[in-house]
Amino acid sequence: MKYIIEHMEEGFSEWVILEYSQIIREVGKQNLILTSLPAGTTDRDIPPALLSLGLQWTTKECVDIEGGIDKSKVCLLDPAATEELVPSDSETYDYFVFGGILGSHPRIDRTGLLREKYGFAGRRLGALQMTTDTAIRTTQKIVQDQTKFEDIQFIDYPEIRYNKYESTEMPFRYIVDSAGEPILPEGMLELIKHDAEQSIDDLLLE
Repeated sequence: MKYIIEHMEEGFSEWVILEYSQIIREVGKQNLILTSLPAGTTDRDIPPALLSLGLQWTTKECVDIEGGIDKSKVCLLDPAATEELVPSDSETYDYFVFGGILGSHPRIDRTGLLREKYGFAGRRLGALQMTTDTAIRTTQKIVQDQTKFEDIQFIDYPEIRYNKYESTEMPFRYIVDSAGEPILPEGMLELIKHDAEQSIDDLLLE
């Protein structure tokens, strides 16, 4: 299975770098392709952390990778789809495409651009918004591990506590680990804490 992210953001935020890094570690560098980067992009524009993990990237659109791919083999993970992703979809699709809406809050239907442009078959991952790494982790469990969506253990809008007194609620659905804790990319807890501290500082300065 190949996982394709149509990169719809300007540059690479710290959040995105951590998510992409985690995805590479989980699915393997050979199975993740970042597409649609701006024309003229070079390795100098890619964060060193991602290059060191072997990120595959291209300025081509997803349909043009590998010399052109068969659209009938492509599944678009689309919150607006009417059908849920199921284990048997692994027999039909070889490529799973994720647009720029996953992980944004509030939800922005940028996946609609892919839906309208390419006419890919669409599948949904439940009704609640996920981060990009959670969406790919969920897809991998369904199509590679053959786990039904309803059998995956999730936590919705978890309270992420980063010290004894402080926490923040995350507006997403996450898969939980064996201890029942939301699975976050390595380094994400520290980033959440830093962002929260920055927000408090901003309030104090107003």
